[in-house]
Amino acid sequence: MIPLLHDLTDATVLVFGGGPVGARKARRFDREADVVVVSPEFADREFGSAELIRTAPDPAAIDGWLERTDPELVVAATDDDTINDAAERAARARGVLVNRADRAGERDPGSVVVPATVRDDPVVVSISTGGTAPALSKYLRQELEETLAGAGEVAVVCDELRSELKSRDVAPSRRREIVTDVVNSPDVWTALRSGTANTRQVIEDVLGEELAGGGHS
Repeated sequence: MIPLLHDLTDATVLVFGGGPVGARKARRFDREADVVVVSPEFADREFGSAELIRTAPDPAAIDGWLERTDPELVVAATDDDTINDAAERAARARGVLVNRADRAGERDPGSVVVPATVRDDPVVVSISTGGTAPALSKYLRQELEETLAGAGEVAVVCDELRSELKSRDVAPSRRREIVTDVVNSPDVWTALRSGTANTRQVIEDVLGEELAGGGHS
């Protein structure tokens, strides 16, 4: 499998299953997509802002749910293999991505594995063991959370700094040097993580040094 990031903004994710796994999937996708959860009952858990439809989906009616909701992704998260199989078949017949939450290991073409994710927007790092070791994915996610603290603000600095340097006609090679120096600067990371400087202040400091003819380290 090749890892890809998929933009689900304004798309629909259809989840079959209202248990703990279905709730977790709903919360995961709710940050970006419109989520619809179909289940005869729902666990006493948070489903985000997902639309909850209380009904027992008959395997023969699964395709009708795809017809009505037109999902970008179907999540099969029930404890009934018959329903999960029907959801997978219906999704594949329509060329829709499918996530089998009840399976680990090898996947068929078109399957989606939802990885463990560390997020400091706009930076996103995902970890997957191919479904073979979820505990390892969780461990690595926890290890990376501290490492990536502040990465989102550094990314914002890089983006805005690159644009401002370009507007000042700084040569592309010099722009790359400056942005690379910022990324590699422990002082910048410490300042952003501790809150002693915000992104605008860091950008102004770098621009000031550049205009003064100095470097940034």
